[in-house]
Amino acid sequence: MSNTSGSRIAGRNILAVPGPTNVPDAVLRAMVVSMEDHRSTKFPELAHGLLSDLKKIYRTAEGQPFIFPSSGTGAWEAALTNTLSPGDRVLVPRFGQFSHLWADMAQRLGFDVEILDVDWGEGVPVERIAEILKADGQHTIKGILACHNETATGVTSDIGALRRAMDDARHPALLFVDGVSSIGCIDFRMDEWGVDLAVTGSQKGLMLPAGLGILCVSQKALKAISHAKSRRCYFDLADMVRTNATGYFPYTPALSLLYGLRAALDLLFEEGLENVFARHHYLAAGVRAAVTEGWGLELCAKAPRWHSDTVSAIVVPEGVNAAQVIDTAYRRYNLALGAGLSKVAGKVFRIGHLGDLNELMLMSAIAGAEMAMLDAGIDVRPGSGVGAAGQYWRTHTPGAQADHASVQPAANPAPRRVAAA
Repeated sequence: MSNTSGSRIAGRNILAVPGPTNVPDAVLRAMVVSMEDHRSTKFPELAHGLLSDLKKIYRTAEGQPFIFPSSGTGAWEAALTNTLSPGDRVLVPRFGQFSHLWADMAQRLGFDVEILDVDWGEGVPVERIAEILKADGQHTIKGILACHNETATGVTSDIGALRRAMDDARHPALLFVDGVSSIGCIDFRMDEWGVDLAVTGSQKGLMLPAGLGILCVSQKALKAISHAKSRRCYFDLADMVRTNATGYFPYTPALSLLYGLRAALDLLFEEGLENVFARHHYLAAGVRAAVTEGWGLELCAKAPRWHSDTVSAIVVPEGVNAAQVIDTAYRRYNLALGAGLSKVAGKVFRIGHLGDLNELMLMSAIAGAEMAMLDAGIDVRPGSGVGAAGQYWRTHTPGAQADHASVQPAANPAPRRVAAA
């Protein structure tokens, strides 16, 4: 029976949105701490350890991480205002709501934004960017803003290929990357790909509540701070550089979240980053099997090379409003699915498959989505999605998929295993 009375629904809400994600019990326990003096001589032990270990998550030896009490959007702003000046020209490929929002922020901050519109369902247009860079002989382009994983459409782009295009053009522009829904889940190689500024947030692959915006900055980008003329205060990296060196922050840090971050990083290192990436691909492949083989529906991502291992955007049939599926799933089955945003509003619903997650947790999301689709009048065979996902997971193991349609070039070396903390 539908729950329309507003009374409590027994059992746990199934969280299947692409962020915030499930918070592991160990992380929840770590955040239940008494407040303490963040100016004490003990505090730097926590701060130095976190800043050092975040470099392992970003796969960087030279980059410098910064932790802001903000969302990932705050880290976006920090990246832009610390390295660019008003009027600077930047390229922004737009192929989803979050790449759109980054372009909008850049415009509102006073930069000269050249938007490259791409079909929603595709990713960074490397060939188009290569042509533009080669034509920019005066190097008027100061930055390229690329979403590694576009959460709105379930699309992952090849950042390594973008860097090679920049190098082929011998172009000095800074490479800005939004890794909010990829870092800590999908292979990310800051040094190898020559990423200058990489943004993430605490509420996705890092398995925390929202509240930390994390930015990692290359040495090249750090040098740009001295001549960037954008106004900044709260997000001034110069203040962070000065105080982080001594193990402190320029203002009151989000202490509970920092202790949670310590526990989350320990969990990731215990599993091993290679294993984390393999698990995400394995789980995502099962969801894709449910969608395409079980339900006979299409993903918003237009080709396997764009498939995201952290979120799948499922296209509903013509004449069906995806919002009805989402609302039914939530109100009747206590399942939270991701909504379609902007251009794909009402056309897709999203299943997030990132963070602290396993097969049976995803089975509940697939089963609930299937029931909600049937209630909304979508003609899928009952049990087909669960059956297809289960068949995939029963016959595959993480890291051993023969059908891995990775966007990374095969010549790349295997990810380096990170030792347990």
